[in-house]
Amino acid sequence: MNKSAIKNFAVSARNKLIEDITQKAYGLGIKKDEIKEIETFEGGFKIKGMGNSKIYKKYEVKQREELVAKIKEKGLEQVIEGAAYTWFNRFIALRFMEVNEYLPTGVRVLSSLEEGKTEPDLIKEALNVDLDIDKKIVYRLIDENDMEDLYKYLLIKQCNQLGQIMPMVFEEIADYTELLLPNNLLAGGSVIRNLVESIEEEDYKDQVEIIGWMYQYYISEKKDEVFAGLKKNEKITKENIPAATQLFTPKWIVKYMVENSLGRLWLESHPDEELKAQWKYYLEEAEQDPEVQKKLDELKNPNLNPEEIKVLDPAMGSGHILVYAFDVIYEIYLKANYSEKDIPQLILEKNLYGLDIDDRAGQLAALALMMKARSKNRRIFREKIELNVCAIQESNGIPKEAIEYLVNPQDTGIEEMIHRDDVEYLVNVFKDAKEYGSILDVKKIDFDVIEKRLEEIKNGGTLDLFELEYRGIILEKLPALIKQGRIMSEKYDVVCTNPPYMGRKGMNEKLVRYVDENFKDSKSDLFAVFMELDDIYVRTNGFMAMINQHSWMFLSSFEKLRKKVICNREIYNMLHLGAHAFEEIGGEVVQSTTFVLRKVKLDKYKGSYIRLVEFNNAKGKEDSFLDMISKEY
Repeated sequence: MNKSAIKNFAVSARNKLIEDITQKAYGLGIKKDEIKEIETFEGGFKIKGMGNSKIYKKYEVKQREELVAKIKEKGLEQVIEGAAYTWFNRFIALRFMEVNEYLPTGVRVLSSLEEGKTEPDLIKEALNVDLDIDKKIVYRLIDENDMEDLYKYLLIKQCNQLGQIMPMVFEEIADYTELLLPNNLLAGGSVIRNLVESIEEEDYKDQVEIIGWMYQYYISEKKDEVFAGLKKNEKITKENIPAATQLFTPKWIVKYMVENSLGRLWLESHPDEELKAQWKYYLEEAEQDPEVQKKLDELKNPNLNPEEIKVLDPAMGSGHILVYAFDVIYEIYLKANYSEKDIPQLILEKNLYGLDIDDRAGQLAALALMMKARSKNRRIFREKIELNVCAIQESNGIPKEAIEYLVNPQDTGIEEMIHRDDVEYLVNVFKDAKEYGSILDVKKIDFDVIEKRLEEIKNGGTLDLFELEYRGIILEKLPALIKQGRIMSEKYDVVCTNPPYMGRKGMNEKLVRYVDENFKDSKSDLFAVFMELDDIYVRTNGFMAMINQHSWMFLSSFEKLRKKVICNREIYNMLHLGAHAFEEIGGEVVQSTTFVLRKVKLDKYKGSYIRLVEFNNAKGKEDSFLDMISKEY
């Protein structure tokens, strides 16, 4: 994989998309310090005060209204950044799918199979492609030789079709995101042309990992901006937390963590030498004293079924860890004699769970998992799959009147079952949720009955204007809150993650106050706070695997955290990595340790500890670790 080419493209794509989308907004009469009024007429609208302004279509009036409302809520910069990121994700998804021949239509959307041809095959097949198109529109655009508008029309239709399969990645384009789609997408130097021409197709071939690298490199300049602000004592806002804290986990460390947590959970109850041999980063357990071994034997569950295993990454980023967990549990299902065609859907619906505060990262994680599933089952897109991954949303903007409308239904058979306390709790617990993400402690409530009420509202009859307003808010906000509430109130067999690294110096006031109140022993850094999430997410006897900074092992500020771990948990194994574990980070900035602990206390348990700090590059650490295992370290 040519990471240099990937980085160059991703960085330039972000800048190009932001520039192009800013220009689109300007054409709509929208600047940072001014939003021009529009002049509407039967056929559409024009922007007042812009001379020979373009005539926009009638349906675009609503899209512009949505855009203006979103700008007033979030600011122009955030809206443009979000739109750029959304289109970047869609282009990456389309490119990955067309190269691997995963597109349901079988027609390339960004490129051509004909050597030397730059025009996408989608244009040539415009009248034949299996999309929900209006052929009158296609004929008109072809007659007018308007290839740009034809391509945009077909591109949006393709995204909408994929939205039926992967709604989290391809939300239906009927809003301002469509309005901000850049111009000249087929021209030389466009983001699409650069994507096709700068990265070899081989780098996409069944390598879902490329999605994660795209994500990391895309936000790399934003990360630099945030850290430059930290030097000026600027706090990290909730919008910038993803850029400030995202760090792509080295593949071999992911394998170590997953194999020694998820893999160990299965092997301790279902010993299998052939399966163990496939996991080359798996560490054999040290020989234990008889009384300890007896306690370990009591933890075994020979009746454990693959469908019962739940794995969570509470800081999933682009889904790198979950994708490898997919591979490991896929092999477990095979060993349990499940049908190969059934396994991918079972994994997605029953085994893998993920959380993140970054909406766009959530999209990429969903994409990565669906692409992994597609690589195992070519018919997976025919199923209606509800992934258990989500970007945490806020309840901000839900008025009391909307809650009243939700909990006081008229003429319904479920009226008595709706608990006001549950609804108010759901709204309150997720207020400003993007400040805190998955460190929120969410309790179980009656999610089912709230969902029944939502379905009733969705299928309701005639409503007055006020009811329509509240109905819109409820149907827009509540489904996401219910989904994340379900995930965050559950207990898991395995929690595996690379948490965000953020010291108190970078935390904003709300985050500082929350960790001071709820994580007194780990409040010095978010990575340490995540170590305490085993209390929230890990079931008794479950595993937590993590890579974080090694400072918690030594500094006095983490003394209480260390005691808590030593007195209440068992560290099964640990690799002390030191500096240079991340090949993308030079110098001694990040000094790491990765470990697997269990939510159980076994007196006199002997863990396995490997020191790799003396190796000054990531490859050296990996090779040394594997060498030690081969010598039965």
